[in-house]
Amino acid sequence: MICGEYGGAPAIQFNEFHYGKSDISPSPWLKNDIKLIEEAAGIGFFHYGPRLWMVGEVEPLKDLRDPAKRSQIIRRVLKEYPEKVLAENSAFYRLRVSPQNPSDPNGYDSPPIALAGKGRLDSVGFPVMYGSQDVDICVHECRATAQDDIFVATLKPEREMRLLDLTHVLKENLTEFESLDMAIHMLFLAQSHSYEICRAIALSAKDAGFDGIIYPSFFSLIRTGGRPFETAYGLSLRRFHPQAEEYGRTFTIPNFVLFGRPLENGAVRVHCINRLIITQVGYLGHFGPVTF
Repeated sequence: MICGEYGGAPAIQFNEFHYGKSDISPSPWLKNDIKLIEEAAGIGFFHYGPRLWMVGEVEPLKDLRDPAKRSQIIRRVLKEYPEKVLAENSAFYRLRVSPQNPSDPNGYDSPPIALAGKGRLDSVGFPVMYGSQDVDICVHECRATAQDDIFVATLKPEREMRLLDLTHVLKENLTEFESLDMAIHMLFLAQSHSYEICRAIALSAKDAGFDGIIYPSFFSLIRTGGRPFETAYGLSLRRFHPQAEEYGRTFTIPNFVLFGRPLENGAVRVHCINRLIITQVGYLGHFGPVTF
């Protein structure tokens, strides 16, 4: 896998045109297996030179990384992504690891203002409540382990909440190099170096009157078993898949943040609090070559 700060691409590919002409150098214990695969499928393996959009050469993303150009792209984000309503009484979860007083409902509000500025979407002086409707994702997001004391509050809004939906797959007549959809997709699959941009989007959404943001979990692909930046002939499936929106939803776990301190201001209430005991964890994976 070729990885950069944003995006990623396979280091090896295969097709029928390279049959009998493979140019990779695998580990010795894999050579016979590779020959069997090549003969059975009529393919050959080769080192892949990806289209550069796959490793972050996406113009809106490059502009988001540039503080001088960031605001104009954020204005596009606010305009082009849809609003979604979190309905009154719809349940969601907030998880805490080893809270000082687990039965206190106020302990499941956003962190105190003095502690804001460490997460993906909260800024100094700007707390947010992180939540999800997927308990497993809550465990991943909090990096909880079986040894931790874990508590989950089920919360419900007291009114409809207006959220900017960044999990939506935009329909664009553009290449991947020009795609705002691809820029946001890569942004939320990136690690902590992307937080500055995400926080700027959150602050702008708050100023635009939204109550919060729906965004793709960083752990979406681990949860769904999807592969990052899937392509066919170098074209993103998000762009030309006949059911692109459904395809995007299949491999995206939506989290959301609510701005401010929703419990304190009465926008949200705690429905119940439960201890979460992890009794089983499973992993799925596959082997990959050490050398190629």
